[in-house]
Amino acid sequence: MRPVEIKEGVFWLGAVDWNRRDFHGYSKAHKGTTYNNFLIVDEKVTLIDTVAEEFWGTLQCNLAQVLGDRKIDYVVANHLEPDHSGCLAKVVEKYQPEKIFTSPMGQKAMKAHFKYTDWPVEVVPTGTEINIGKRTLSFLETRMLHWPDSMLTYCPEEKIAFTNDAFGQNWATSERWADQVDRYRLQELMANYYANIVLPYSPVVLKTLATIKEMGLEIETICPDHGLLFRGEDCAWAMEQYQAYAEQKPKNKAVIVYDTMWHSTEKMAEAVACGLADEGVSVRLMCMKNNHHSDVMAEVFDAAAVIVGSPTHNNGILPLMADMLTYMKGLRPQNKIGSAVGSFGWSGECVKALTQWLEDMNMEVVEGIKNQYVPDHEVFNKCYEQGKAIAAAIKAKL
Repeated sequence: MRPVEIKEGVFWLGAVDWNRRDFHGYSKAHKGTTYNNFLIVDEKVTLIDTVAEEFWGTLQCNLAQVLGDRKIDYVVANHLEPDHSGCLAKVVEKYQPEKIFTSPMGQKAMKAHFKYTDWPVEVVPTGTEINIGKRTLSFLETRMLHWPDSMLTYCPEEKIAFTNDAFGQNWATSERWADQVDRYRLQELMANYYANIVLPYSPVVLKTLATIKEMGLEIETICPDHGLLFRGEDCAWAMEQYQAYAEQKPKNKAVIVYDTMWHSTEKMAEAVACGLADEGVSVRLMCMKNNHHSDVMAEVFDAAAVIVGSPTHNNGILPLMADMLTYMKGLRPQNKIGSAVGSFGWSGECVKALTQWLEDMNMEVVEGIKNQYVPDHEVFNKCYEQGKAIAAAIKAKL
């Protein structure tokens, strides 16, 4: 896509990755993604972030369209993850910038990534301000949102916040602004991104939002490094979404995620779902053979209850469930009720193992149900009543 002037003298230069489906090796990007980076044309031409290395040609073309033969004076590296710094070494080699600005942790990451010896790197801790001509840039470290090096760059004259991964979405579009697309779809993809990328760092999100308020930063444009940009009233909307995401207040919703061998655990899960639904709880029933763990996590994110199911396998649980629970635990969801179901043949450790996972995630556990071999009507009734008991626990929690 061609460069887009988002304010006078401020340009989006990113690359649209239409065919990306695997994001960072662990999350699905069903709608592709974008790698957004930005150029401010002032007395000191300033490039903010780069793009993934395979889009070096796109970046050069976009820079040439805006700058012609003019050079890049300054580079700001908000985040050193390869999808944003993939072209940094090439930019330094070709354009020979006077200075490269990054956070204290960014300098360490930059050294580790690029092994440079003579780059003009300047560390900019929180509160640092630099002048680029008619404009100034100030910097706010946002450590662990979502890497230690993460940093926000703010331009007070334009009231723009360049937020790297914060407020991002995986969505390849020809549109650049949030107000140009379907709001429901935008909200869904923004929540999905948060659930799979930012969720473990929710305390940092709350702290950062509070700091922005305390510093009195006026923000009229938010420029994340993935997806659509926000302008006008949408900036307040985006920050409200992040506040709500970070607070992790659950909805009247339960997710039942399971794997099954000969359908016994599956039938038990379906009976639990009936009990929940009959008590007015919205239910998602998701088999790991048919759902990627990042799609499951997008549903778990705002659910009040997570019910997990697996038959016993080698004195434990099925591998796809172990994968899912490992992934979920790493994302550290809060404020959840948990329970477990499972069938077994000659060795019945499944529910005990599943319950341990839930307890390790600090969930409020409702006692699980296990059954040997094929469940009958009596077992189904127990599972149905378990669903009703979980529903009552959800209502008490909300």
